[in-house]
Amino acid sequence: MLRPISLLISALLAACASSGEANAPIKPGLWKVADEDTTIYLFGTIHMLPPDYDWRTKAFDKALGKADQLVLEVVLDKDPKKTAEIVTRLGRSPGLPPLLERVPADKREALARLIETSKIPMDKLDGMETWSAATTLATLALRKANITAAEGVERQLSASFEGAGKPIGGLETTEQQLGYFDTLPETVQRQFLVSVIESNSDADAEFRKMMTAWSSGDTNRIATTFDEELKLIPELGDVLLRQRNANWTDWVKKRLDQPGTVFVAVGAGHLAGKDSVQAMLSKQGVKVTRVQ
Repeated sequence: MLRPISLLISALLAACASSGEANAPIKPGLWKVADEDTTIYLFGTIHMLPPDYDWRTKAFDKALGKADQLVLEVVLDKDPKKTAEIVTRLGRSPGLPPLLERVPADKREALARLIETSKIPMDKLDGMETWSAATTLATLALRKANITAAEGVERQLSASFEGAGKPIGGLETTEQQLGYFDTLPETVQRQFLVSVIESNSDADAEFRKMMTAWSSGDTNRIATTFDEELKLIPELGDVLLRQRNANWTDWVKKRLDQPGTVFVAVGAGHLAGKDSVQAMLSKQGVKVTRVQ
């Protein structure tokens, strides 16, 4: 199966649904935090989608239309070369061992097959830090299934706000977000690479199951799956989920001091479970209301 944590990372940073749930109502999770003069909507996104997937609702469009500003996890530079420069600077280092040697012996044959399928030259992958090679291979598996960030929620929202001349901000910078991966211990990076190897075969089917959970707003299922996956690599969950959620919780609280309406869109995994942004806000006495 394609593990959700792999999807989270490969998409730069959402469980299982049966085929009988294919016709579940479309209502991705949406929440509201508000005081006398400020409203902050929290929307759980999925970073990658197949083409022409219809996920918007009247409640969503109504909330979005009220917003003065869109805030995403990160706003990518319009010049892809600048983003590529950051990826290269953080994701490559001299003197690294061959990538095949960074996984257990019983995983090397599967990794070699994955690399061959990717069409990426081995020497290029050997020069990548382990986290960078893992995210590259995981993303290619999704592209092969015709699932890309070009069709993701963030891209669609950005286009709407740019067209309306409304500002778009980020909770993190590209360098900061990639830095979370770059500072992971090598042992954790290698665990992630093994996860990518093991999860490669069913990318299309598993992604569509995850998409069903997201589009129906099933936060319990998303949270349960994330909890199960993050138990396998707890350090990854602490850095990529809990620490970031705590940072974003502080941001929301501070933003309430400034009047206006803001639409915050972050990966659905950040808005599900006991360590979600909403749960952290509630623990600090901030009321969170589910809109959808």
